[in-house]
Amino acid sequence: MKKETPQLAISDKKGSIFALPRLEAAGMKGGCFFRIDAAELIELPPASRLFMLPDRAPVGYDPCAARIITLEGDHYAVCAFVSPGYTTTYNAAYRETQKSGMLPLFSYSAVSFYKGKYYAACVRVDKDRRHDPRFININAVRKNTLRFKKLFPKNRLITHLKDCALLHGCPNAQNFFLSRYEAPLPTSPSCNSSCIGCISYQPPGRCPAAQPRIKFTPAPEEIAEVALLHIANVRNSIVSFGQGCEGEPLLAGGVIEKAIRIIRQRTPKGTININTNASRPDMLSRLFNAGLNSVRVSINSAREEYYARYYKPRGYLFKDVIRSIRIAKAKNKFVSINYLTMPGFTDSKDEFAALGDFIETNRPDMIQWRNLNLDPIRYFKELNIRVDSAEMLGIREIMNKLKKTFPKLKMGYFNPSRAIAPRDSERD
Repeated sequence: MKKETPQLAISDKKGSIFALPRLEAAGMKGGCFFRIDAAELIELPPASRLFMLPDRAPVGYDPCAARIITLEGDHYAVCAFVSPGYTTTYNAAYRETQKSGMLPLFSYSAVSFYKGKYYAACVRVDKDRRHDPRFININAVRKNTLRFKKLFPKNRLITHLKDCALLHGCPNAQNFFLSRYEAPLPTSPSCNSSCIGCISYQPPGRCPAAQPRIKFTPAPEEIAEVALLHIANVRNSIVSFGQGCEGEPLLAGGVIEKAIRIIRQRTPKGTININTNASRPDMLSRLFNAGLNSVRVSINSAREEYYARYYKPRGYLFKDVIRSIRIAKAKNKFVSINYLTMPGFTDSKDEFAALGDFIETNRPDMIQWRNLNLDPIRYFKELNIRVDSAEMLGIREIMNKLKKTFPKLKMGYFNPSRAIAPRDSERD
C-alpha cells in the first residue's frame, strides 16, 4: 500500500484551490526549496486563511523524478496566512515571474493537501485564544462601541479604537470593547525607525500599509480613561502602548508617563505594558518609575548588522536597545522579545548562535515568536542575506534547543499578565 504524502496545492487564476496528487508539497526558505515531510506539517489552524499568489509559479516535489520542479502553465502558488499563536516554519514555495510585484504585508506559510484536509508548515507557540475570531462576538463589539462612547463622549482614543475594531478588524481593539484580555493604548503618530515591513507606513512605490496610523496624540487623561475602564472590568487585565496602528510610543513618552501616573494613582491593579523598539533607554526608565510593569522589545535579529538593515533606525543604535533591556531587568520588570521570525534566516546557524548569546547576556524572560509579515523573497534581497540551505537548522529545532538550554525562558506569542508572569511584588 502506497504511503500517503502531502500533496501540492495550487490555484487557478480564478482563485479555485485544488491539489495535484502526482506532486508533493514543497517549502521555501530564502529562495531555497525543500521537500516537506508530513511530520513537519499540522492541520491548518482554525481561522487561518488560504491565499493564491498571483504571478508566482508553484514549486513542488516530483517523487518520480526525485527532484524539485516548477509547475509551468496558468497556475499560481498557494499559501496559508496562519492564525495568531502559530509560527511559520517554511514559506510557500514559488518562483517569481517578470510580472511579480511585492506581496502585501502578510506571512506566507507553505500549505499542502493531506489526508483530505489542508495542512500548513507551522508550529503552535501559544494556546491563548485572545485573537481567535471564532470567539469574538462582533455584534457585541459593535454594541459596546456605542455604550463606551456614551460613557466618554469626548474621548478621541475611544473613537479611534472603534474604527480599529470595526473597520480594520484589530483583535486587541475588539477585545477592549468586549472587556477582556489586552486593551490597546495607541499614542504616537511618529516613529524613529523605517522598518521595511512596517504595517502602518510604507513609502510610495511599495505595497500598501496594512492599516492606517493614528494621526493624533491622545491626552494623558484620555489614555487613562481607556486604561482604567479596562482594568476595572477585566480580571488579569493588560493595557499596552505600542500598537500596529501607531509609530514608536517612546517618542510620546512624556504623555505616556503622565497617563501611567494617573492610572497608578487610581489603582495598583492591571498590567501596564509597552511594545517598543526600545530606542530611548532613559525614557523607558522613567516609565518604569511611573508604574510600567513590562516591556516587549521588537527585533528581527540578534545581530546589529541585520537589525539595522531591517529597522533603519534614526537617532538611535542597537546598543540603545540592549541598554533598555538591561534597565528593565535591573528594575525587575518582565521583558519579552518580539522576535520577528523568517524561515531560513531566523533558523540559520549564525543567527541562532547570536540569539543564544543574546539570551545568555541579556536574560529576557520570554520570546514571542511572531511571523514577520513581509514578502519573503524581498526580505532576503533587501537585507542582503547570504543563503546557504545547509546552514538552516529548522524553526522547530531551534525552539527545542532553546528550551533545553534556557529552561526558564518562556515562549509564546502574546503578552502575559502579571498574574501569569509575575515580576513586581504586587499582583492583581
